[in-house]
Amino acid sequence: MSATEHTHSWYAATRNQQPVWPSLQGSLDVDVCVVGAGFTGVNTALELAQRGFRVALLEARRVGWGASGRNGGELIRGIGHDLDQFRNTLGDAGVLALKQMGTEALELVKQRIETHQIACDLVLGYADLGTTQKHRPQLEQELQALQAINYPHPLRLLEPDELKQQVVNSDFYTGALVDEGSGHLHPLNLLLGEAQVAEQLGVTIFEQTEVLRVSKGERPVVYTAQGQVHCDRLVLGCNGYLNPDLDPWLGGKILPAGSYIVATEPLTDAQCEQLMPGRKAVADMRTALDYYRISQDNRLIFGGLCTYNGKDPKDIAAALRPNIAKVFPQLGRVNIEYQWGGMLGIGANRLPQIGQLPDCPSIYYAQAYAGHGVNATHLAAKLLAETISGETDERYQLFTQVSHLTFPGGRRLRAPLLVAGMLWHRFKELF
Repeated sequence: MSATEHTHSWYAATRNQQPVWPSLQGSLDVDVCVVGAGFTGVNTALELAQRGFRVALLEARRVGWGASGRNGGELIRGIGHDLDQFRNTLGDAGVLALKQMGTEALELVKQRIETHQIACDLVLGYADLGTTQKHRPQLEQELQALQAINYPHPLRLLEPDELKQQVVNSDFYTGALVDEGSGHLHPLNLLLGEAQVAEQLGVTIFEQTEVLRVSKGERPVVYTAQGQVHCDRLVLGCNGYLNPDLDPWLGGKILPAGSYIVATEPLTDAQCEQLMPGRKAVADMRTALDYYRISQDNRLIFGGLCTYNGKDPKDIAAALRPNIAKVFPQLGRVNIEYQWGGMLGIGANRLPQIGQLPDCPSIYYAQAYAGHGVNATHLAAKLLAETISGETDERYQLFTQVSHLTFPGGRRLRAPLLVAGMLWHRFKELF
């Protein structure tokens, strides 16, 4: 696949628009330069422009080329995993604030779609699916935890028979927690719509503009092949596609992980109703999880196969077919028309990493969303804009207080270590 084009995904094939922005030529001086035109970068630029900043947004390939434009399209509550692990660092009030931000992040996305009338196929309704009896108490605990923070959307636990009638017609699952506030959407159309809004607010967008190096200082300088940007503040929002050479310290905090998706041929309305009544997004609770949904044009969008070795499957469709057959044996050998994958970013503790470089406080970053990036990126962008503008940094400081492990040995050693860790967690699920 050419780096000048989007991956051959169903999302790219069904874009509402196909904008092309120029590459940077010459020198530019702005208040803030943002690197990476995914959800983090586009929304940080948008939020800053709303506050009156002059912003340049640089993308090495195409706007939405990375994880933001090729993910599963699931808009799921929450920010981070197992937030109670940070209680000793942040205290009860800090952990509660993180949990509440997980709800706020959902509303930020929905508000942006509504305010700017972005056509991105938003459908509300999501379910966590248990695959063993061990998952039932976990679903109950999650329900209680959401009720404890006054989660504002309807929630309900389903027994297997109810699950089959209301969510997924499959014998593979043991129960579900349904959340009517989360849902699914077309992520590339959302992002392109947001980029258009950012541009209307005055953000200058450049594609095919890879950042080769950064000169740190009170006013950072960003160097590209044919230009440079001088700025008061710099934001790195590259996530799993961060070039670790730009900043080895930051690169050591994140590991790219591959996730893979297929889209079937269009199904009939009757097939869709028979497979997934209600058309909710779903994900199961296993370490190597499946996630899937029905698209607006009746395709089954099915993802999984998280990998840490940096190697894509030779045939994504062939690798995912057994997973589909396990869930939906009644579907038979359905034709798969699109298959694609990409890198998301994961940190060791699964909390988004938001902060400033220790050796250059004028350079900010946000990354490592661990598969919940559609909503968490929007929250990160808001926190960065609030902090850079001097509006408030109270919630931003919660993220800076959490320490993030540097993966040992560079990416060549990190991958085998995490593969071993994944295998251990999958082994534990058998007992």
